[in-house]
Amino acid sequence: MNTRFALLVCLTFLLAGICPAANTNPPVADRVISADFRQVQGPLNTMFKKCVGAGRANEGLRADWQRQLTYAHRECGFEYIRMHGLFCDDMGVYRESKDGQPEYNWQYIDELYDFLQSIGMKPFVELSFTPSAMASGSETVFWWRGNSTKPKDFKKWGDFIRAFVTHLRERYGDAEVRSWYFEVWNEPNAQYFFHGTQQDYFDLYAVTARAIKDVSPAYKVGGPATAGCLWVVEFLRFCATNHAPVDFISTHDYCVDSGYLDENGNAGTVFSQNPKGIYGNVIRVRKQIRDSALPNLELHFTEWSASYTPSDPIHDSYHSAAFILDKIKNAGAAADSMSYWVFTDIFEEAGPRWTPFHGGFGLINYEDINKPAFYAYQFLNRLGPTELKNSDPASWICTDKSGGIQALVWDFTITHPGTNVINQVFYKRDLPSLPKNKVTLDLTNVPEGEYALEIYKVGYRVNDAYATYLDQGSPAQLTRAQVAKIKSKNSGAPIASSTVKVGRDGKVQRRFDLRENDVCLFVLKKL
Repeated sequence: MNTRFALLVCLTFLLAGICPAANTNPPVADRVISADFRQVQGPLNTMFKKCVGAGRANEGLRADWQRQLTYAHRECGFEYIRMHGLFCDDMGVYRESKDGQPEYNWQYIDELYDFLQSIGMKPFVELSFTPSAMASGSETVFWWRGNSTKPKDFKKWGDFIRAFVTHLRERYGDAEVRSWYFEVWNEPNAQYFFHGTQQDYFDLYAVTARAIKDVSPAYKVGGPATAGCLWVVEFLRFCATNHAPVDFISTHDYCVDSGYLDENGNAGTVFSQNPKGIYGNVIRVRKQIRDSALPNLELHFTEWSASYTPSDPIHDSYHSAAFILDKIKNAGAAADSMSYWVFTDIFEEAGPRWTPFHGGFGLINYEDINKPAFYAYQFLNRLGPTELKNSDPASWICTDKSGGIQALVWDFTITHPGTNVINQVFYKRDLPSLPKNKVTLDLTNVPEGEYALEIYKVGYRVNDAYATYLDQGSPAQLTRAQVAKIKSKNSGAPIASSTVKVGRDGKVQRRFDLRENDVCLFVLKKL
C-alpha cells in the first residue's frame, strides 16, 4: 500500500468515526476477526428473514401498511408474514342465516393475500380468532376486540376451516398453498387469548388440523403457538398419542423474565439479564422436539422481541440492533424461522398510537422512519449467500457470486442495570454508549484486484432515529420538516466509502473501534 493510499484509507475511517490505529507501534487488538476467502463454512442460514410479524389482518388493508411492507420486503428480504385476527369480525368472514346456516365471505382476506402475492410474499396463516357468530362467549382481547372464546360448535368450525382452505387452493393454486403454513390460534395458554383449558385447545387443534388435511395432506399445519415456550412437550405428546396431524411446532419468547401481555406498558417491563435470553429457549425447545415421538418437526418461533409490550422504549433504542443479531447468531440452526414481532408501528392492539416514538414493536415507525432495529435486518439481508469460516461469535463474514465480501460485526452488551428500574424509565432517555473494543478485521486469500469499500453502521447517534427525536424535544406530533430531518439524519447511507486495492498477497486488514452495542457492516464489491 503506497503512502498516498494509506492516508486516503486513514481519512476515510476518520470520517466514518472508525479510526484505524497509527502505523507506528499499534496496540494489540482486543478482538481479532479472521476469515480466509478459500475456507467456506457453507450456505448462509437465512432463517432470520423467512418470516416477520404484523399486528392484525385488517391493518393489512391500509395503504400505509402496504407501503411499509413493500419496503421492508425489498430491503430486509422477508418471505412470509404472520398476523392476528384473520377471522375477526372486521374481516367479515362469517355469519349465519336466520335458520342458523353458515355463510362465508372471503373478500377482505382475498384483498390482503392478493397484495402479499403481488409483492412476492406469502402468508404464515394464523387461524384466529373466533367470529362472534360462532363464538361460545363474549370475551374479547385488544382494542379491536378479537373474540378469544372457543367455537361453540366444533363441527361448524371444522366446516369453516375446510371451506376456507378449499377457497385458498382454488384462488392461489395447490402448489402455492403447499408452501404456506397454517398455525392454529395464538397463545392459547394465556387466558386473554383463549378462554378454555389446555385440553380445549388440543381438541380445537385436532379438529382444525384434520380439516386442513382433508383438503390436502400436503398442507402444513402446526401449533401450539404458546407464550413463553410452554405446552410444547404436552402438545407433542397429544399429537403423537391421538394421531393429530402436525408438521411444525410454533411458540413465542420475549427477553423479559416475567409476564406475557401488557399492551399499554403500564406494569413496566425489565430487560432480562440472562445473556442466553431468547436463544437459550430456542435451543431448549428444539431439544424437546428431538426428544419426542415426533423428532423431525420444523420449529418456528412465530413471535420474539426484546419485550412483549408495544409501549416499551427499548424497541426504539439503538440497543435493539445488536440484541437482534446476538439472538439470531446464537440460535444457529435450532429454529427454522424466527419471526420478529413486528415490522411496523402501524399496530393497534392498544388502539391508534398517539406519539411517533412510543416504544412500538415495529422496525419502522408509523411515519416511515427506520428504527435501529430495521438496520439489523437490512444489514443481514446484504450478506452474500456463502458464509466463510469464522470463529468470532459476534460476526458473519460472507461472499457473493461476484466475488464481493461482506463482514457484519457487532458488540452486544447488556447495559440495563436490572430490576431496580423498568424499561419504560431506563430506555426513555439519551443513553451514550461506552468504548468497548479495538477490533481487527483480517481477511486473507482475497482475490487480487480493485474493490469498492462501503461501511455502514448503526449504534448510539448513528442511524439512531430515537436520539434525533429526543433532540427535537420529543414532540407528540411531528411536522413534515421534523420527519424529513429525522429521516435524513438516519438514512442508512454509508458512513464511509473508498477504493481498496488487494495485492497478490490477498490480504485485507482493518482496525477500528467498536462501542457498546455498535453494529458495523463492511461491504467490499469487486470492480
